[in-house]
Amino acid sequence: MGRTHGRAHADEIRAYTDERVRLVMAGTWSGGPVDRATVLDLAAGCLPAHEAFSPALHEEMLAMADAAGITAAEAIVVGGFTDFVDTVRASLGGPHPPSVVEDDCTAFIVPDQRAAGAGFFGQTWDMHDSATDHVVLLRTRPDDAPASLVFTTTGCLGQIGMNELGVCVGINNLTATDGGIGVTWPSVVREALHQESAAAARDVILAADLAGGHNFMTFDAHGDGYNIEAMPTARPVATLGADALSHTNHTTTPETDAVQGKRPPALQTSSHRRLDTATRALSRDDITIDDLIALTGGDICQVSTAPAHIESSGAAIMRPRTREFWACWGPPADNDYQAVDFATAAA
Repeated sequence: MGRTHGRAHADEIRAYTDERVRLVMAGTWSGGPVDRATVLDLAAGCLPAHEAFSPALHEEMLAMADAAGITAAEAIVVGGFTDFVDTVRASLGGPHPPSVVEDDCTAFIVPDQRAAGAGFFGQTWDMHDSATDHVVLLRTRPDDAPASLVFTTTGCLGQIGMNELGVCVGINNLTATDGGIGVTWPSVVREALHQESAAAARDVILAADLAGGHNFMTFDAHGDGYNIEAMPTARPVATLGADALSHTNHTTTPETDAVQGKRPPALQTSSHRRLDTATRALSRDDITIDDLIALTGGDICQVSTAPAHIESSGAAIMRPRTREFWACWGPPADNDYQAVDFATAAA
């Protein structure tokens, strides 16, 4: 799978890698200027943690890198960028800079009882606007784990997805001050998608030696769902109940507040606004796919503006009881969703 991915997108992966290494070096995301050698040394330091966490996914990542013509360290940066910048900031020390521009993704779980007996997981995927060109949808068919549909970018193992058993996993970025050498979030997403239930996927996230901060959501065909604000040193869990769960890019518990980096006021306002919008939109019954398409293409869809240049580079909506999957390339305010036939993922 790694070789197939790397060969199919080799030119894109090399270009995307160069761009993301430059972004780390420039300091806008990582907190201050860093030379290339330091960036790649820190990334290489994360490789043993990835191998220990999942030897199979580590092998897949290395095969992808080799086929695309990048190094293993560069694969850490291109795939795990938003965790890796937490690693860089923590490793280099000093005060957390207020200029860090992490404000990525709005995610939600709609419980079964709010959606005619078959709930939804959905989210936008928000990133620096130059990432949009690299968004792809993968079909993964491991020999010893469930097949999955995986929303991701070229060079990245996986970001959002649903497996053939109906287990869904998604994310929001968080800004952590307790980052370090560890496992970046794409490997965690993919390993969670190897599980047979939302609870097992949750446990993968709780056990991972994380490099940085992300919020994870898991949901399954039995209607079980969880939200995990996963910082390296704190991971409070909220269990899905009768009301929808929504999450954006700020922490919501005392444990995670304590290790959240300072966020620019405009980005913090954006995160709270998107959370309020999603919470209001999902606080009723009989929610449909059309409602969620409208939500992701509405006020929670981010538009690239200076100085952050963050946009909704794509989106995904999944219905695990029915194994339905809808994906959108680019900002959902401007682009259509496509229904993807999940049955062919296991063909």
